[in-house]
Amino acid sequence: MKIQLTQDNKPLTIFSYSSLTDIVLLLLVFFLLTSSFIITEGINVTLPEAENTTATEQEQLVIALLNDGRIFLNNIEVPAEGFRVALQEKLTDPEKQVIVLSSDADVSLQRAVFVMDEAKGLGATRFFISTTQKENDDTQQR
Repeated sequence: MKIQLTQDNKPLTIFSYSSLTDIVLLLLVFFLLTSSFIITEGINVTLPEAENTTATEQEQLVIALLNDGRIFLNNIEVPAEGFRVALQEKLTDPEKQVIVLSSDADVSLQRAVFVMDEAKGLGATRFFISTTQKENDDTQQR
């Protein structure tokens, strides 16, 4: 019995997609892992603490007061002289918009009153003061 071997030098007509799917999955994992390292910039404010806090989901204007005298309106620095004009531009519906005052814990009360007075002069009626949740100590008595 004679075995006859033939050599076919025909091009491969079937393409294997398994290596392509491996590369796509590796790229997907890479981008998912690296996207969590994107840092969003914000204003670093040390908030005062309060025991009873609530969160709100309404349209907000966040005003941040820093120790060094700077004022931020929705993360944009505004000079004190131009604060009223900038607030008037952002305050489209004063009856419904909520103004959230976020200031460092040791900012003077006069600065907070200045901000609230300017907002009330433009028709704003709803104010919140941003705080952090106070940590309860087991040794602290109520």
